[in-house]
Amino acid sequence: MWIFDSSINKKMNSTALLLVRVVAGAFMLTHGIQKYHLLMQGGPIKFADPVGIGEAPSLVLAIFAELVCSALLIIGFATRLITVPLIITMFVAVFVVHTADGFEAQELGGLYLLIYVLLFITGSGKYSIDGIITRKKRRRY
Repeated sequence: MWIFDSSINKKMNSTALLLVRVVAGAFMLTHGIQKYHLLMQGGPIKFADPVGIGEAPSLVLAIFAELVCSALLIIGFATRLITVPLIITMFVAVFVVHTADGFEAQELGGLYLLIYVLLFITGSGKYSIDGIITRKKRRRY
């Protein structure tokens, strides 16, 4: 019965990776858009400075990860590379910014962190820009 079949089906795995990439990327993109609007409002920036580089640089790095890297994640471009800033951002959010806030404040960031680590390990799958690049390189050789 297919429910208990644990063999690897590359097409289904790539479909699952596509779904995970698009959903996680789109959800995180909303956080990046909110932070981008915060930056564009002007005036003094009030944002956490968890690693001691200043509020504005911390905000810009969070925007880069949550907005730019999430957009690239959705299309599956340089997935293993762009998950690194996302992993760092979620690690800092969970284990530095919200460390004293308890599990409820850490739960969502922890789930994102797990997803980004998974995508770092697996890559983006067949249905991605990375997959297209890989197929073109294989055809050349």
